[in-house]
This record gives sequence, C-alpha cells and structure tokens, in this order.
Amino acid sequence: MGCFECCIKCLGGVPYASLVATILCFSGVALFCGCGHVALTGTVTILENHFSKTFSDHAMLTDVVQLMQYVIYGIASFFFLYGIILLAEGFYTTRAVKELRSEFKTTACGRCISGMFVFLTYILGVAWLGVFGFSAVPVFLFYNMWSTCAALRSPVANLTSEDSICIDVRQYGVIPWTATPGKACGATLSDICDTSEFYLSYHLYIVACAGAGATVIALLIYMMATTYNYAVLKFKSREACCTKF
Repeated sequence: MGCFECCIKCLGGVPYASLVATILCFSGVALFCGCGHVALTGTVTILENHFSKTFSDHAMLTDVVQLMQYVIYGIASFFFLYGIILLAEGFYTTRAVKELRSEFKTTACGRCISGMFVFLTYILGVAWLGVFGFSAVPVFLFYNMWSTCAALRSPVANLTSEDSICIDVRQYGVIPWTATPGKACGATLSDICDTSEFYLSYHLYIVACAGAGATVIALLIYMMATTYNYAVLKFKSREACCTKF
C-alpha cells in the first residue's frame, strides 16, 4: 500500500461527526463558563452599587454567585475530559464499524461502554437544555433594563416625568423586598445603563447563552454519532455470531 492509499485509509477512520461535536462542545463550554463567570461578577457589582446598599440584603445572592462560579469551574473541567473521552470513543467505534468484516473484533465490554456513553450523553443533553433555558433568564432581565433606558431617551419620554419610569429588581427575586433603594428611576437608571459593568455584563450574558446553545447542538451531534455507531456495532456483532453456525 502506497503513502496516498495509507493516508486515505487513515482519513476514512476519522470520526468527523465526533470531531466537529468536540470542537463545538469545547467552544460552547468555554464561552458559557468564561463569559458567565465575568458576567456574574459584573451583576453583583451593579447590585451593590445601585440597588442594594446594605451588604446583608445581598449577602445570600453573593454566596449563590460564588457557588455558581465554582460550579462553572467544575463544568469546564468535566466537559474538557468528557469531550476527549467521547472523541477517543468515536475513533474506536468508527474504526470498528469500518473494519468489522475484516480481522478486527469487537468485545461485549466495548459495546457496553459505547452504550453507556450513549445513555450518559442523552442525560447531559437534556440537562443542558435546562442550562440553556436558565442562561436566557439574565439576558431577558438585562434586555428589559436596556429597553427601559432606551425609552427614557426617546421623544415619548419627554411627555411624562422621567422619574415615573423605573426598574425595580426586587420584583425579580434577586434581592429581598426590604432592600434599599431596590429600584432606579429616571436619570439614575439611564446612568446605570451607561456604566461599563452593565454594558459588559449584558453582552457577556448573550455570548454565554449562545455558548450554552452551541453545547446543546454539540451534544445532539454526539447523541446521533454514538447511537449510530453503537447500533451498527451491536447489529454487526450479532450477524457475525450467526454466521459462525
């Protein structure tokens, strides 16, 4: 076999679906974890400076944000390892599928491991659908705030008092109703929207939500690839057993 034929054979054993899913998964998780971490810090800063002057009012929120940031570290580490494992499993199953008719033999243990990855990937896919939905919540809240600030600058706002246009973050449950001032109105609200913390956090939440969506797509690709490879391995292994008799 020449060099060209050898290269073609090697390229034919590459699990392109798993490779694309791995790149997409790494990118999505990196965007979600990195941008989400910074955005959470900016959100706490906005609340401390403009909506909750007393530390005891937002102490629980600060603890929750710190816990979520630690969870983000764990998610990033887990998916880095899991993506590498799935890519390696993709190389194994793709080679097995392509060479089942030759001397390559699959084992029951290998098929069991492939089935376990199929099940685990399905569970992670469902879980990340929830993460994607949850990541859209801060985007919605920040968009409402940004829209209110845009309304303040519109000509229609001049017909009424600016102080009557407010955002009360207490109604979203992020801080208790006893927190002071709890809301921002008029020019104060407009100034908050012009701060670097708000601008950066708003756009980082959007990128984090997009990263969560990319991770969901990557897991869907993993689901299809692992399910297909496992089904073919199981079918071909039964076919090989039947031909021995």
